Amino acid sequence: MTVIDIPGSKSVTARALFLAAAAEGTTTLVRPLVSDDTEGFAEGLTTLGYAVRRESDAWHIEGRPAGPGADAADVYCRDGATTARFLPTLAAAGHGTYRFDASAQMRRRPLAPLTTALRTLGVDLRHGDKEGHHPLSVHAHGVKGGALTLDAGQSSQYLTALLMLGPLTAEGLDITVTDLVSEPYVEITLAMMRSFDAEIRQEGRTYRVAPTGYRARTYDIEPDASTASYFFAAAALEPGRSVTVPGLGTGALQGDLAFVDVLRRMGADVEIGDTGTTVRSTGTLRGLTVNMRDISDTMPTLAAIAPFADGPVRIEDVANTRVKECDRLDACAENLRRLGITVRTGPDWIEIHPGTPTGPVGIATHGDHRIVMSFAVTALRTPGITFDDPGCVKKTFPDFHRVFDTFVRTA
Repeated sequence: MTVIDIPGSKSVTARALFLAAAAEGTTTLVRPLVSDDTEGFAEGLTTLGYAVRRESDAWHIEGRPAGPGADAADVYCRDGATTARFLPTLAAAGHGTYRFDASAQMRRRPLAPLTTALRTLGVDLRHGDKEGHHPLSVHAHGVKGGALTLDAGQSSQYLTALLMLGPLTAEGLDITVTDLVSEPYVEITLAMMRSFDAEIRQEGRTYRVAPTGYRARTYDIEPDASTASYFFAAAALEPGRSVTVPGLGTGALQGDLAFVDVLRRMGADVEIGDTGTTVRSTGTLRGLTVNMRDISDTMPTLAAIAPFADGPVRIEDVANTRVKECDRLDACAENLRRLGITVRTGPDWIEIHPGTPTGPVGIATHGDHRIVMSFAVTALRTPGITFDDPGCVKKTFPDFHRVFDTFVRTA
């Protein structure tokens, strides 16, 4: 059995950085993810006037409940969706003029439901180019609060940003959601907010957030469940292989750990304990139909091992994967077809038929870290796979290729 220490969760680290910046006192984040996305978030906080001190295994953030220390700032959000969506929301609670821009990739990704909601709350927010996209500017004068209706069917990050804003408003916030994707990510948000002493009530599809502010604490960042999916998939794929990921067990916050339940349905042996999760190959992968709406970041992982199943693998309700770093649904289909696999797609589904992927093939990554890491698993059984942009894994796991290669050689 191989034990793999997975880097900290990107989702948890980003939320923790927001909460720490908003809290009264100094927060220590233990074992945060160090990657392009999280470093970009921390850099954005520094630009806004928050004090961030980084050590090798801990980051210390001095909170500013009244908002950014700078009264004017230009923030570059890089490729980070959490940075690009959370930081303008955080800045809105302060006082000053803040401009935000992002990479060409992030500029393409939608923001409209979030920015419309902020305007509903009275935030003076202006888009600099295309409405509903970066760049944008926030002329902040605090947020009174109130009630709003939100469509979070494209991204749960819209709801998360507004929920985290709630305790910083003068009167609290009531958010009624008409549609919601990736709901487990919202559960992460609620649990983390409460750990920083926020008060939230959920009544049906309405979230009521009290204007309590936040209080600083020491917060341990759990390993990234989405990143773990590549190692779990590899263990399920290769006969005789097994892997244990410590720190992701029964108490884990992240819904993407449910990916191992998909592997169990396909025939893998899965054990989720108090302190970690183990996946073992049984030598069989069965085809299945699975709804991945709540764990859509692991859709490419499943697509990458689907050809090795004994029947078709149909993944449904993943329309939101079309507005990620790339159109992941089409990117998976394109690359599987290059490998000689029969694939059908629809607006929100992909069906992959059994077959033997054949190389050599250059995988078109579209600059998407999850396409690279997913097809690295396919490469375990397909000699000759290469990537046109292998370095884009820096977004969430800069050391992925070395760690995965070590895992392959030692398992």
